[in-house]
Amino acid sequence: MEHLDDREVSENNVDEVEVTNNTPLICGLPDDISLLCLARVPRKYHSVLKAVSKRWKDLVCSEEWLYYRRKHKLDETWIYALCRDKLDHVYCYVLDPTSSRKSWKLIHGVPPHVMKRKGMGFEALGNKLFLLGGCGWSEDATDEVYSYNASLNLWVEAASLSTARCYFACEAMDEKLYAIGGIGSNSSDPQSWDTFDPCTNGWTSHRDPNIVPEIEDSMVMNGKIYIRGGESPLTPHVYAVVYEPSNGTWQHADTDMVSGWRGPAVVVDGIPFVLDQSSGTRLTMWHKERREWILVCKLSPLLTRPPCQLVAVGKSIYIIGKGLSTVVVDVGDIGNMGRAITGSSIPKLVSDYNVISCKCLSI
Repeated sequence: MEHLDDREVSENNVDEVEVTNNTPLICGLPDDISLLCLARVPRKYHSVLKAVSKRWKDLVCSEEWLYYRRKHKLDETWIYALCRDKLDHVYCYVLDPTSSRKSWKLIHGVPPHVMKRKGMGFEALGNKLFLLGGCGWSEDATDEVYSYNASLNLWVEAASLSTARCYFACEAMDEKLYAIGGIGSNSSDPQSWDTFDPCTNGWTSHRDPNIVPEIEDSMVMNGKIYIRGGESPLTPHVYAVVYEPSNGTWQHADTDMVSGWRGPAVVVDGIPFVLDQSSGTRLTMWHKERREWILVCKLSPLLTRPPCQLVAVGKSIYIIGKGLSTVVVDVGDIGNMGRAITGSSIPKLVSDYNVISCKCLSI
């Protein structure tokens, strides 16, 4: 039997690859028309698309796919929750708000050695979630970062922080990640912040004396980052600073505006909403013209299970509490009707997980 030499085998392989790459996405259609059709398939079926062929999988996981769906307002937002169980293990769950049978689903593959860390940052950027830093009883603050690619359903190690951090603020703004303040190692500077640029895949460190180590909450509003420090019995007022990206400095935030920031916050259409859990569960909002915090609604203790976290999808605020019990409040007509509408609720899981943080990711 005659054998092919190495050169002939190599040439044949090249030909096979070229044929594969030139195979149309949909037989009989140009690829740009195929993309126009496939990009309109709802996100919940993307796993099915990826199973059709390698070309379809590569397309669904590509930057081109992400850009096209966002450009044509076809992207769909899912909610991701970082939780901790009674054994102090960390888990990540996802919720599709568009599903007719709404339920939280576990995301597998969280790196095992980070599952018992506390004080980790949790943020979304592009089609990725990031788990940043953290510390443990026998572990000092770390600079490790892991990312979850929601398109590939895969966890990988990412570029390390410039500074080891624990219990810090983490936000995404202008296509960059920000890791701010917190508790670090002995060599870390608590009055610093790091920025991550995905274009360079690297972190840059900065410093500002207005940043406090103990950070309770953060939010992005009108192109600026706000962070709220821990409260003290000696200083009943809320200490908060705001980052101005135009000059790269942190300044003291508006005293009136932050006076009611005494719980988890979320921003909808440039308006901050806060969940006050000090006596019952009350959703409040900042009224810019009146310069005061006003009550939006009181929530039944039968529906909410504090401590809760907030996240917004469009004009709906999701209040996510213990066991991932979820209440949806529509604030879209609050200006016209003077009140919010409690739209729906999602039952809790069997386990009483504590919700650490919630983020949105759109594909």
